[in-house]
Amino acid sequence: MRVTIGRRTLLVAALTAAGAAALTAAFAPAWAHGPTRQKVRESIEINAAPAKVWAAMGNFQDMSWLPPVTKTEGEKGNEIGATRKLTLTGGATVDEELYKFDAAAMTYSYRITNVDVKVLPVTNYSSTLTVTPSADGKGSTLEWAGAFYRGFPNNEPPPELSDAAAVKAVKGLYQAGLESLKKKIESGS
Repeated sequence: MRVTIGRRTLLVAALTAAGAAALTAAFAPAWAHGPTRQKVRESIEINAAPAKVWAAMGNFQDMSWLPPVTKTEGEKGNEIGATRKLTLTGGATVDEELYKFDAAAMTYSYRITNVDVKVLPVTNYSSTLTVTPSADGKGSTLEWAGAFYRGFPNNEPPPELSDAAAVKAVKGLYQAGLESLKKKIESGS
């Protein structure tokens, strides 16, 4: 079977393809997809056995080691689906839910279910805390890893709700928490 395509058909096809490319280029900025998921991973070496570190931070219902937290209230202990409300210095609150807990592996994961972006400029936040033996075998490594979107879900966020602001806030929170826990464990208090 032989198919013959006329010059007009080829010309229309070529113009259609060129037109589509021109339109795509012209409107590409308007079709931007919005924010991208950000990730922060911080860790600290603690001069204590992994079991001692886990004992200090492995209870989902206790965030007393995190500097801005003044009170933790929760339900269901360390069961999957457990919730906690963190009250921060100044009275703001953060609601969280546990979605993974493995005491044998010394790790748990949780997500924020409610937070004012003025307090922590993030949305769709989840994180994992994990204790492992340190590389030299003499202590522990505590890692805190999180993933989230910035506090402003659309394009062109204000500076205080941008990707950079979200990363800076989470990184600062993780570093302060890890340093505080290290000090608490190593000093025995």
